[in-house]
Amino acid sequence: MLFRPFILLVAVLALACTGCVSNGSGAALTRPFDFRRDTFNYTNELVWAYSINPETKEQSWHLRNKSPEYSHHCFVMVRSARQFWWHARFDRSLPPVDEKGYRRLVEEVIRRSDSGGSPEERRVVIPGFAGLREFSSRYPKLLQEECGGAWQSYLQRGHWRMILPFTRSGQEANALRLRERIEGGTPCVVHLARFPSLKINHAVLLHGVRPEPGKIVFTSYDSNDPGQSLELVYLENERRFEFPVTGYFVGGEVKVYEIYRNWIY
Repeated sequence: MLFRPFILLVAVLALACTGCVSNGSGAALTRPFDFRRDTFNYTNELVWAYSINPETKEQSWHLRNKSPEYSHHCFVMVRSARQFWWHARFDRSLPPVDEKGYRRLVEEVIRRSDSGGSPEERRVVIPGFAGLREFSSRYPKLLQEECGGAWQSYLQRGHWRMILPFTRSGQEANALRLRERIEGGTPCVVHLARFPSLKINHAVLLHGVRPEPGKIVFTSYDSNDPGQSLELVYLENERRFEFPVTGYFVGGEVKVYEIYRNWIY
């Protein structure tokens, strides 16, 4: 998601938006995050159409001819995907309920903590489906309406952090902490930014990690591209993160920090 207008105003307003986080149990989770099961089947659509000059690597953009029906929800979508993984249990063997019943169940999942999971016995049981991807394929509008509005992406409580400097040592500490948390079984929502440049201002969900010589490779769920898992790479010698070329980003260095983890972020 790229927030071009009013970004400075948004950052200042976010300082006052500490948010409310309900009590999370920190419960041990019974299975790893599964990209093909635990992500949404629909896309956070782009307002702008992007193009990259292959020679200069410069990016340009223009408004799409047709306005998207569902956009500016990247923070909302990745946060919600983790909340379903944390707080819901899908059971295809149970008989399905009507749309009103599913709406009530989704509301219960979304109102729970975005910084900790529920124990198995307290999870919201969603009948008739094997996982979020299957469920969102059948009820995309219901989920879009209940998971949160675009304003929640603009006013995410951790936006204030991107306006402060990012040091190499700080990015190293972030990489090591993210690796530890993901290896411990916790997917992490991260904010990718290059402030004051507005070439990227986006959120993804890191759900896997593997060490390689000279780098740490994180696999991510990107709501802009739900068909594949993208890689965010931390380069150990240079102590910086790189995100790949996408349909909306030229690729290269990004500043990374975790959000939805406490009352500050």
